[in-house]
Formats: sequence, structure tokens, C-alpha cells
Amino acid sequence: MQLIDTFGRVATDLRVSLTDRCTLRCAYCMPAEGVPWLPGDHILTDDEVVRLVGLAVGRLGVTEVRLTGGEPTLRPGLAELIRRLAAVEPRPELSLTTNGLTLARGGPSGAAALREAGLDRVNVSLDTVDPERFRAITRRDRFHDVVAGLAAAAEAGLTPVKVNAVLLRGVNDDEAPSLLRWCLERGYELRFIEQMPLDAQHGWDRRMMVSAGETLAALRAEFDLEPLGGRGSAPAELYLVDGGPGRVGVIGSVTAPFCAACDRVRLTADGHVRDCLFARDETDLRTPMRAGASDEELARRWQAAVWRKRAGHGIGEPNFRQPARPMSAIGG
Repeated sequence: MQLIDTFGRVATDLRVSLTDRCTLRCAYCMPAEGVPWLPGDHILTDDEVVRLVGLAVGRLGVTEVRLTGGEPTLRPGLAELIRRLAAVEPRPELSLTTNGLTLARGGPSGAAALREAGLDRVNVSLDTVDPERFRAITRRDRFHDVVAGLAAAAEAGLTPVKVNAVLLRGVNDDEAPSLLRWCLERGYELRFIEQMPLDAQHGWDRRMMVSAGETLAALRAEFDLEPLGGRGSAPAELYLVDGGPGRVGVIGSVTAPFCAACDRVRLTADGHVRDCLFARDETDLRTPMRAGASDEELARRWQAAVWRKRAGHGIGEPNFRQPARPMSAIGG
């Protein structure tokens, strides 16, 4: 069995949101006061997450599982959940997208504990190397916690440590070279991601987006970039920097979409399948699962959800509408 759509794309990469809550308030994601959180009884339990991931891996051909949020380190008992997911057969590659605030701490959400539990690597969001700009973007004074978290991830062996950065016009759009230099000095792999219309405020304006082309031009003014090619289904166009070994990726989600090769499917924290970040429709697995549905029935529902996937996200088309759920509630 596979998760295949009408265009022949096969989903093998599952993004699992563990919570819609977050410890930061990034201006391009949500308002300063936050957003209404999902009721606690709507969130999948650990047993339900393990069952659905086991179904995806064991029956539906998923090979990679990325744990996301909100901020997934807010999930109680995260290390134990990762331990259970690492025991799923056949074992999937397990990664985590995080803001990095807890990684330098001891305890169950620290990098060492997550690595020991079976986590393979992390992606950490960091949009600036200026502490004051960090505070302006995230509305929190936690820059040094992220820096410490990145170092802790590398020390724990959660490698390659990847850094995700979004450039915002008039805010940090001058930082592409400094961000890359900072990451190269520490052995991190930087990914620049175009800002997408997934904010809770629905205030995204394409004219304010820093494009992948602009980012590359800024980088090429200071570095020699050699395209690596062989992208496959990966979202990032990769470049060798100054002959290597350092690399940088640029993800043109809006201006150069990779929809034709997309291999992703998403499971929200409340148990809904989304075949695309920008999907307007979802398929509920939580309700039938709690009503006693068999694995076979859940697998059929999952396959049907992916089968209906559109050819592309449609940004720029006249009938495009931003999804009702913001990024924090979808899971990246």
C-alpha cells in the first residue's frame, strides 16, 4: 500500500504536529497575544500518535517522520514518545523542527535526552544573528537560548544541524550573508525559506516577501555558490559554498514551487490529514479512530485523502485562498 495521488506522486515524508502551542510569537506567524489553542481533549494522545505513525510506516510506505508544532518540545513526555516512535518497524528517520529554546537544558526536552531516545536530527528556526532583531521578530528575549540550543544539538550528535531562516523585507533582509557566515563557522546547514501565506493574521503580502532570487543575489555578492543538483523531492536548492564543505539551501516555496515532486503529507495535532500546507480540506482520523475504526479503515481514509491532492498550492492564482489554519496549527 502507498499514499499516492492522481498525479503519481508518492508521499513518504510524514510531518506530525504534536501541539499547536508555541513559546515564541514570531511576527510572521501569529499576533503578540497568540491565537486560540486547540482544546486538550482534541490533541492526539501518545498512544494515538504511535498508532497512526506505525500505520503510516508499516502499511503506507512512509520512511521519514518529522515532529513539528507549534513548538514540539512543549509536548509533555517528548523523549518517551520519540523512544516509542523509534521502535516502530521498519524504523523511520526521525527529525524535529524546533525553536531550540529547550535543547541546551537538561531533562526530557534537552538535546541529549532526545538523541538518546532515538531522534536523528533537528531543524532549528533562527532568522537573525542580532539579539535585538531576534527580540523584535519573536517578541521574546531568547536569542542566547537558541544559540545555546544549537550548540547542544551539535554536541549531542543531532546532525546535520539545520537552521531555517525567513528573511523579512525591511526587518532582516540584509542578513543573508551574515547568517550564512555565522552558520558556516559553526558547522550548521542553513536553509533560507521564502515567507509563505500561513500567518494567523492573514496579512501576508507577496510584495513584502524576500524572494529566493533576491536571497541568492545577496549571497553571491560575498560567496561563490556552486549548484549541487540532484534535488529530487527535497524542497531546497542546494549550493556548495566557496568550494565546500559548507552548503546552503534556498527554498523558493512561492516563486519556484516544488509541488510536482512533493512527497509530503501532514498529520495535525488534532488528528487530521492534510495533503498540502495550503490545503483547504482535511480528513479526520481522530474521530473514527476513537470510535473504534480498524487500521484497515484508517489506512483507506488516509489513502483517499492523499489521492485527492491538487497539482500545486496555487499561490498566485486568482482563486487562491489562504488556509483557515495558520502554520502553528498545521505543523510544518
